Amino acid sequence: MQLNPYVIVILLSSIVILSYFFTVISKKTNIPSVLLLIATGIGIKYLATHYGFSNYNVEPIVRILGAVGLIMIVLEAALDLDVHREKLSLIRNSFFSALFIFIISAVGITFLLVYWLGEPIDRSFIYAVPLSIISSAIVIPSTSHLPEMKKEFIIYEASFSDIVGILVFNYMVMNKVLDFQSTLVFAGRIGLAVVISAVASLLLIYMLSKIEGVLKFFLVFAILSMVYASGELIHLPALLIILVFGILLNNSNLLVKGGLAKIIPIENLQSIQGLMKTVTAETSFLIRTFFFIIFGYTINLKVVIEPDVITIGTLIVMLLLTVRYIYLRLILKANLFPELFLMPRGLVTILLFYSIPVSKQLTNFKVGIIFYVVVLTSLLMMVGLMFFKKEKSEYLQSAEDTLI
Repeated sequence: MQLNPYVIVILLSSIVILSYFFTVISKKTNIPSVLLLIATGIGIKYLATHYGFSNYNVEPIVRILGAVGLIMIVLEAALDLDVHREKLSLIRNSFFSALFIFIISAVGITFLLVYWLGEPIDRSFIYAVPLSIISSAIVIPSTSHLPEMKKEFIIYEASFSDIVGILVFNYMVMNKVLDFQSTLVFAGRIGLAVVISAVASLLLIYMLSKIEGVLKFFLVFAILSMVYASGELIHLPALLIILVFGILLNNSNLLVKGGLAKIIPIENLQSIQGLMKTVTAETSFLIRTFFFIIFGYTINLKVVIEPDVITIGTLIVMLLLTVRYIYLRLILKANLFPELFLMPRGLVTILLFYSIPVSKQLTNFKVGIIFYVVVLTSLLMMVGLMFFKKEKSEYLQSAEDTLI
């Protein structure tokens, strides 16, 4: 049974309009729009089943949208980051927050899966990695109403969490994980990625400053996507290139000086920064909309509410919350509310989960655990944002004194 092309256009347009209203509702109520999108996807699935349209394998679409969405979301975040000497402490604290919380969370989830499911430790760790990554796709759009210091901390932390998590995941899916030679090769790839990031970013910035006309963004995006996909194919941390490019472009006034200013006209770059931010935000919104709608379409509610799924999923979320509390409160020593609850899992978690090779998959792990953790952590973020009050200046002062 086939739909009329005009009906498809109407349905797709309706989804975009509905997502816009979800964004408005999210800003008014602090209910994450991702939950509304997932719920819509679940509803579409049941309607499709009722009318005989449910026999579609949408997993390849989820993977493609996830990969493109990851590029756009990290680029959108990077274009919002200002790098100054006085913010070095903030960047350092957010990096170590992402690193410490990721490592301890991954180790804890690994032993939980080994104990509860009786699975091998190396494969359990592969599954623990995606579950330990904060979703920048969910948390970054939710920080718009937070004070600037808190917003920047969350953006940096989520971006670093994505990069560290993807690096570790790429390492773990290599054939000889514990082989010394493979470790050296992977370390070399990281160094190569850093060099490529710097060179590619400078070339792209130069190209942007020289391109005539208005057709700039999607050409740059196509190049970034090609570099990212090529890097992923050879297990390079290509997401680093996206982050570096966005940060360098947004801080081009600090980069383009002296002789470099003669080659790259700084006034040309400044004129297109606003356009880049606008188009990136719009494109990210569109990709997020269809990704989480389709993700909701893939969810089987019967699998999510199984007793084992609820038990293991709840234990995982409790572990994530505990580790985050220990670092933010006891190590960073800051009353960072609502940052404690801003730890949603989402796009990267789902994307990496679908990327686990068949040879390294667990036999007793239920996919409902991933769905359950994504939803529960998003609900926790919603609760944290709902109870956060801007007028509580003691929270803000405590955070600023610690992060600066």
